[in-house]
Amino acid sequence: MKRVIIFLLVLLTFSSLKAQNVPGDQLGAWYMYFFNKKFGDGPFGIQGDYQFRFWNAGSDLEQLLLRTGITYTPEKSNVLLTLGYGHITTGEFGDGTNTFNESRIYQEALLPHRLGSRVLLTHRFRYEQRWVADQNFRTRYRYNIFVNIPLNASELKKGTTYIALYNELFINGQRGIGDGRSVQYFDRNRTYVGMGYGLNDKLRMQLGWMKQTTNNWDKGQAQISLHHNW
Repeated sequence: MKRVIIFLLVLLTFSSLKAQNVPGDQLGAWYMYFFNKKFGDGPFGIQGDYQFRFWNAGSDLEQLLLRTGITYTPEKSNVLLTLGYGHITTGEFGDGTNTFNESRIYQEALLPHRLGSRVLLTHRFRYEQRWVADQNFRTRYRYNIFVNIPLNASELKKGTTYIALYNELFINGQRGIGDGRSVQYFDRNRTYVGMGYGLNDKLRMQLGWMKQTTNNWDKGQAQISLHHNW
């Protein structure tokens, strides 16, 4: 795991030194913390994620994303429902320092299940209501399928090494965004492959690579993430 971290840091440093003209020309980096906490034995809890996204290794801000929601698990079910709020600050690519803000309310459903004894699947359905600076009110639909495959255990616990994969599709709810401007219904797609390790029974670390495809560019992102169940 240490060697993988060193390799990623060297790769990010090298890519940030290259002359860049468009986002897809360089490898970006996302540093992320995800958390989930259930309140006692009841159905309610809290979850969220804090993400620091950079166009390069860490000096050119792409986005600062802060998101938190209240969760609810229906009785006799393993489905996790969330109502949450997110605030996003997006930075300008390159040498510019301009930023713009977005407020977002979202509703989400997580549906986990197994294939056999080792393949752990989770389907995530998310609906977003978005207030983006200088744009009309917007909505967006998202579907993500997560696949975790433990290599030396059947559960994601302390000492477990696992393969982590996901693919997420984003669809805009409307095309017009104000002042005669428009976007496509297809917003973006993200494909991720990584490796994870259980630091303890409640905390996991993942290192991976994600390709993000939009209508205008494709871009690779190195990702380092912590996944914490309190």
